[in-house]
Amino acid sequence: MVEGLIIAVLVLWSTLVVFKKVFPKTSFKFFLSLANLAGKQGLPRLAKWLKPAMPAGCGGSCGCSADDEAETKKPTVQAVKWK
Repeated sequence: MVEGLIIAVLVLWSTLVVFKKVFPKTSFKFFLSLANLAGKQGLPRLAKWLKPAMPAGCGGSCGCSADDEAETKKPTVQAVKWK
C-alpha cells in the first residue's frame, strides 16, 4: 500500500516536471489560473505556492540572458616572456 502511494507520487511529480519543461507557456498559464482560483477561494498560501515565477529576459523560455550587459570579453592572449 505504501509502496504504491510512493510510486504514484513519484510518477505525478515526474509528469509535472516534464509538463513544465515541454510546454512552458501552457504550464505558466495553467498554474497562474490555478493560483488565481485559489486566491479567490480564500487560500492565499496555496495561491502563493502555485503562482509561477515571472520569466526574465526577453519573454521567457528562449534561452536568452536576463542581463542587458554585453557578454564578457575574453582576455587577450599575451606572449610568455622567459627570463
